[in-house]
Amino acid sequence: MLNLSIILEDSARNAPDRAAVVFGDMRLPYSMVNSVANQVANLLVARGIGKGDKVALLCPNLPYFPFVYYGILKAGATVVPLNVLLQPREIAYHLADSDAKALFCFEGSPELPMGARGREGFDAAEGCEQFFVLPATPLATESVHGESIWAALGGMSAEFETVQTAPDDTAVILYTSGTTGQPKGAELTHMNMLTNAIVSDEMFPGNPDGDVTLCVLPLFHSFGQTCVMNMGLRRRATLVLQPRFEPGEALEIMRKEGVTIFAGVPTMYWALLSKIHADGVEVPDTLRVAVAGGASSPVEVLKDFEKTFGIPILEGYGLSETSPVASFNQLGRPTKPGTIGFPIWGVEMRLIDGDWNTIEGEGPGEIAIRGHNIMKGYYGRPEATAEVMKDGWFRTGDIATRDADGYYAIVDRAKDMIIRGGFNVYPRELEEVLMTHPAVSLVAVVGVPHDSHGEEVKAYVIPAPGVSVTEEELIAWSKENMAAYKYPRIIEFREALPMTATGKILKRELR
Repeated sequence: MLNLSIILEDSARNAPDRAAVVFGDMRLPYSMVNSVANQVANLLVARGIGKGDKVALLCPNLPYFPFVYYGILKAGATVVPLNVLLQPREIAYHLADSDAKALFCFEGSPELPMGARGREGFDAAEGCEQFFVLPATPLATESVHGESIWAALGGMSAEFETVQTAPDDTAVILYTSGTTGQPKGAELTHMNMLTNAIVSDEMFPGNPDGDVTLCVLPLFHSFGQTCVMNMGLRRRATLVLQPRFEPGEALEIMRKEGVTIFAGVPTMYWALLSKIHADGVEVPDTLRVAVAGGASSPVEVLKDFEKTFGIPILEGYGLSETSPVASFNQLGRPTKPGTIGFPIWGVEMRLIDGDWNTIEGEGPGEIAIRGHNIMKGYYGRPEATAEVMKDGWFRTGDIATRDADGYYAIVDRAKDMIIRGGFNVYPRELEEVLMTHPAVSLVAVVGVPHDSHGEEVKAYVIPAPGVSVTEEELIAWSKENMAAYKYPRIIEFREALPMTATGKILKRELR
């Protein structure tokens, strides 16, 4: 038997009174979180949902998330976390594609009416039979959208014997962002998720006084699930939940709660630094581990953070299909800014060409990964699985180089590469150069259609406060600092850039 919920159960046995989850004024001990998860498991079994069934969860970073997540696992079912920004049509698609039998949906707010959207999507999805509302008002037993979880849990025992599941049984189905075609569900096993959480945890020594982790990465995303929730609860840390990232509030939480670990995407670090520099906000002094992933961090941001906070950002790399962590800059070995480190324990990486042939030396080439972290495949899509998996290896679609010490550095997503007049242009390389200009705060480079060159290079720039530059001046500067075929011919200044719920810049929207 192996069940991912052991992460919560073990910590509840050994540290029952320690705070597991903090949200606002609520401080919930491990014993309580485990007890409510047991009630959720009893509810599912009572409603005819059990081993092998799929149960969807549509919820931001609230205490409901671990309650329901681990309750589903305890019942032997598979968790299908959904992006909180999905519209009804998209919710219906995910429910139908995953064969979900139930949906737990947060009620939401007027600004984010998740309950109404979830109900509409549920009603349109054939085969999904149960709809439970997670009320916005704590412990409310009624909701206009359907059955409140608190009403449904009435009378349910807080004791539950976890259903036996095998290591290769599917624990979680994580949907990819769907940048090409419809989103696909990556089937991740109990062994995938548990091993990835354990290996991630053991890369960072624990704090003898107990760690406090700011949980702002969306828990519906693999990074937040593994590197914050599962890893944090395994080490009996306290998770401080922030449903929506706001840099000023995040810095205040860090100071108030004595946060020791922060995991975020590069744009979050950029926002924290911008807030500190613009408003003179006090820098929290308890932070001892800072982890970045989800996208490549600009080197200028890495340098600024270490100078400001006194600790480095440790960059890692992974995908939904890899549970997610595949490589990391790890404590105890030199950190190389701008790289994604080297493969974690039990994982192999290599560079390949389009025909799966290994590329020796520096590269560049496409990253392929093999190890305990690789998904079973895309749910219900054997053809799509066969396109990316061969002999246990998974091809990522990310282009990278590898130095003599074995450190990998992402050049770019293969799909983001710009082909200008027959030359390959990697946007990330240009973004790194542009970030060194004093008038540039944040930048995203994309390819736009061009009659004669095929594609032209365009940069979207958020200007740095108090420094002015014109499009012509920045283009001229770029021409002096980049090869003739690379530098951007078009620059557009913006106050903000479109981002996903996880903080990744949406280049497809910019295109």
